[in-house]
Amino acid sequence: MKGLIVTGDDFGASTLVNEAIEQAHRAGILNTTCLMMSGAAADDAVRRAKRMPDLRVGLHVVVVDGTPLLDPDDVPALVGNDGAFSRDLVANGFRTFFNPRARRQLEAEIRAQFAAFAATGLELDHVNGHNHQQLHPTVLGIILRVGREYGMRAMRLPYEPFGPSWRAVRSDAGGRFGNAVFLWPMLAYVRSRLASCGVACNDYIFGLSDTGRMTKDRVLPLLREIPDGITEMYFHPATARWPGMPAGARCDEELAALIDDDVKRYVRSHDITLTTFGQLSAKLP
Repeated sequence: MKGLIVTGDDFGASTLVNEAIEQAHRAGILNTTCLMMSGAAADDAVRRAKRMPDLRVGLHVVVVDGTPLLDPDDVPALVGNDGAFSRDLVANGFRTFFNPRARRQLEAEIRAQFAAFAATGLELDHVNGHNHQQLHPTVLGIILRVGREYGMRAMRLPYEPFGPSWRAVRSDAGGRFGNAVFLWPMLAYVRSRLASCGVACNDYIFGLSDTGRMTKDRVLPLLREIPDGITEMYFHPATARWPGMPAGARCDEELAALIDDDVKRYVRSHDITLTTFGQLSAKLP
């Protein structure tokens, strides 16, 4: 079986993102999204989600490259003078691993994000981390501990297989190889932790090596390379560029790919079953 979860990331970051995710769900193949509780347009995202009962919504935990949900004065070890999280993933990772004060504040922030999601009344489909921070052992441990209290049953595993990814796109072999091979020990550790905690995850992912470039000319070849198992294909669509968006990201073309007739036709006419994290976790004991 080839199961496919189609996700739009950064729901709540901007109304331009929210508009695109709604369009991609109503007119395209997108069936899942992940909500940034500290996003500038989080309230708008929640209102839209409640109008789309078939859209599965997860929590997009933000602890880097964004703003905290808590007052910056409550998490001073995690933010800079501007009150925002650092964009330096390496420095941030060392700080939260070795600094007990930072770890306590990190848990308070992650707990606040889970609580805010619960307060929306939306069903928690899954959890993932902004910039894949769920792979950091400290962040992972906190998410597993706190998430258990809030009914978390599934999490994104960002393993992009080199062979299918390379055959589809035929570019950036080094980056694709690194994502598949050098991250493998960390991914194997995360997969083991999730299994021991009874948390479901996808088998594969597409979009890691092509972030911001999931256009039709990449999506169709990637669809042809989907392996057996559960694959998540994730996008960063928006109806126009928004403040804070990575330079060079082709958000409008990603939206176009999600609603493209050829893409929809391919999914319908081939051995691909659209599924969700919720359906995946429902199979757990």
